[in-house]
Parts: sequence; C-alpha cells; structure tokens
Amino acid sequence: MRIDRLDTFLQRVGDRPRVLVKITTDEGVAGWAEVYNHGPDLAVPPLLDYLFAQIRGMDATRPAFVNRFLLQSCRFPPGALGLAAIAAIDHALWDITGHALGVPVYRLLGGAVRDRVRVYAGLYSAPDVGELRERTAELHERDGFTAFKLSPYRRDPHRTRFGLVAKALGDYFADVRATHPDDWEFAFDAHACLWEPRQAVALGAALAPNEPMFLEEPLRPEHIPAWARIRAELRVPLATGESLYTPNEFLALLTAGGADIVQPDTCVVGGLTQMTKIAALAEAHYVPVSPHNPLGPLATAANVHFAAATVNFGILEFKPETVGWCPDPYEPVDGHLELRPGRPGWGVEIDEAALRADDWVRWHRRVPIRPDGSTAWM
Repeated sequence: MRIDRLDTFLQRVGDRPRVLVKITTDEGVAGWAEVYNHGPDLAVPPLLDYLFAQIRGMDATRPAFVNRFLLQSCRFPPGALGLAAIAAIDHALWDITGHALGVPVYRLLGGAVRDRVRVYAGLYSAPDVGELRERTAELHERDGFTAFKLSPYRRDPHRTRFGLVAKALGDYFADVRATHPDDWEFAFDAHACLWEPRQAVALGAALAPNEPMFLEEPLRPEHIPAWARIRAELRVPLATGESLYTPNEFLALLTAGGADIVQPDTCVVGGLTQMTKIAALAEAHYVPVSPHNPLGPLATAANVHFAAATVNFGILEFKPETVGWCPDPYEPVDGHLELRPGRPGWGVEIDEAALRADDWVRWHRRVPIRPDGSTAWM
C-alpha cells in the first residue's frame, strides 16, 4: 500500500484558519490530519507538496519510517512550520494504517490503558465571575465538564504594576472557588506572556491558596534553568510544553526538574510518532502528560488515541467548536471522550462535500504594545 496522493483543504475552526490534509494510497485508502496554525497558514500547502514529493511511493503503513525520513531529509531543525507539516503527514499515515488493518490507532500503540479520556474546557479568557458561572454551569449540564482553564489576567500585565495583576488574580480565583463546587478544577494559562521569573512566582503565589489544577506557561520557554528556578519556588503545579518541539527539548526540561506537567502538542512536535517518545521520557521522570489541544476534531481524535494508550496521560484540553466537515466528532460525555473500539483509524468521518465550501478566514497574531512603544509577548 503506497503513498499516492496528497490533497490540502483551506478551512477554519471557530475564528482560526485551518489547513486539512488528506493522503490517499494507490489502493484508495485515505487518511486525514489537521495542521497546527502557527501561521502563515498559506505557506503550509506548498511545504506539504515539497515533502510529499520526497515520500510518494513509500509504504503508507510505516508512519514511523516516513516520520524519521522527513526529519532527516530536512538536515537542519525544521522549525515550527516544518514540524507542523510533518505532523500532519504522520497523522494521516497513522489513520491510513488503522484503516488498512481495521483497528483503531490506539490498538497500534499497544492498546488502551483506559476506557475513556478526561477533558477540560479551554475558555481562554477571565470573564466576570457571574458570566463564568453561567458558562461553566452550561458546560457541566450539557457535557459533564468539571475542569476548566482560564486566563490569569484580570488586568493588562504589560500596562499595570505587576503586584496589582497578581492581587487581581488572587481575588478573582477566590471568587471563582466560592461560586463553584469544591471538587471542580480550574487551571490558568499565562500564554508565555511573561519574561521575568519573579512575575511567574507572583502569579503562582496568588493562585496557591485556592489550589489550581495547574499554572500553565507563565514564562517564556527558551531558558530551561529559569523553569527549574520557578518550579522550586512555586507551590502550585507548573505546566508547560506547547512551545517546545522535540523530545530533546522535553528531556532538557525534565532533567532540570522544570515542570510538574508537560503539555506537548502532537500537531506541533512532529506527530504521534514523536509524541509517544516524549510521553516515555516524561513517564521516566514521574511526570504526567496533558496535551495542548486548542484545535479541531481531527487533532482531538489524534489526542484521544494517544491518551487511550499512554499510561502517564493526565487530562486533555478540549475547545468546544463545531465544524460542518466532521459530522461525528468526539464529544464530551460526563466530562470524558469515549473510545470507539469498533471504528478503525481515528474513528471519525470527513465530509468532503462540505470542504468544497469556501470557509477560509484570515487571521494573525497581534503583538501587544507597551506604553513606551516597545513590543511585548502575547
């Protein structure tokens, strides 16, 4: 069964653009994937065409071989766009292999070690407590969510004395706790907006009295010793990983004792083939893996199969979005995504007719500007 064709489709999920990938074999078996939108997204289709030209005719049921070939063919580290493209090819081949053998992908990874996958709802803002209570109650009643992730910023961290930012967060989280059931969990994602370790420690201190599920990415990821320092000073679980790309980078972080939870994104690190290596490294360091997953139904499907077969999986990020091109996505039931043992590959269907509609949206990140005119992290 040989790789014969690669097609890309420009779509969107919510307000974000998304490139979808379909690889078809010479026997007509197809596999699907979703590309992480680092941007510029319009650079992805020609990059995929370039990579496809190198692997056309290869055995489509050898995703690990193809993944290694593409990484080595780059010669130099491929970076964010290159790894996102390689991840999409990797995922499409895992899907093909599952369909070719008539089994779910998690069976190819050694079989399920759990019956379902716990998820938390990424809300990505810090709404007023009353508005938040309405939203969390709706998600709990509809989907059974008991875990949520919010922004820690009630005030602009680039335009306010940071002590006031931390105080506002502490007061806010106390109100959140007071208005929600005691056993519900709340995480906070700082989005790597900070550059000074002391600020990360201040956020953790503000959160600590009310026991967050974790504090995510409170610092830029580049300097590993800083992560070891802040973890030693924090009294809350420290999570990071969405801005790290290779098993080697995760090994450096874990060896330094720089995280309580790692959050690799399978669509960022080069695909499921690399994701399983990172999970093994984390397991050896007694660290759980809670994947970064702000994407759509194909990325979620890949994460479900990873989580199903990974002993040290913790909890999966889930962004409630619907799209017309995936009529049967994994959807939460009682705060979990159920496995689909009778369905091969990722276990979802793609409506190609829906992909013919032009649903592309242009989007780019907006860099914050400080009061003095300098730029800041976002």
